[in-house]
Amino acid sequence: MFSLQVNDEIALKLLEINDAKELFALVDESREYLRKWLPWVDHMKNEKDYEPVIEMWLKQFSSHDGYQAGILYNEKLAGMVGFHGIDWSNKKASIGYWLAENFQGNGIMTTAVKGIIDQAFHEYDLNRVEIQCGIENKKSRAIPERIGFKQEGVIRDAEYLYDHFHDTILYSLLSREWK
Repeated sequence: MFSLQVNDEIALKLLEINDAKELFALVDESREYLRKWLPWVDHMKNEKDYEPVIEMWLKQFSSHDGYQAGILYNEKLAGMVGFHGIDWSNKKASIGYWLAENFQGNGIMTTAVKGIIDQAFHEYDLNRVEIQCGIENKKSRAIPERIGFKQEGVIRDAEYLYDHFHDTILYSLLSREWK
């Protein structure tokens, strides 16, 4: 099973069905915070709702089309990070992430995203990594900006959140720009 030790405090691991209870509890305790930017939060009403999703994530990994990994901070699930999919012919991928509210402000997400960027460029030999963030989501936007991504532009009405569309900003980083 995939795992990636990013540093002494942060590791990434593929979630399994037996992680559904912990994942549900984490999302549930940050539900109001997360639903501002994540369109799936209201659909996840109990731990059983995560079982088919976790199975889908495991299939994504086994088909070599990216992954969704749990972020472990001092061995406790804190959020998720992963590749939405990998476009092997164009050597690019997009990254998505979220972190529970009580884990914010510890540099966890910046470190985790750096870890998978390093993997994208050095292990997967990709050329481009993209991140899209809600234009008003300042905490999410801080991650690619802090890491050195370039802002490419605004994608109007890019995502539907419950009762409205919102714009996103597209960021990119090329392998030759990664230190």
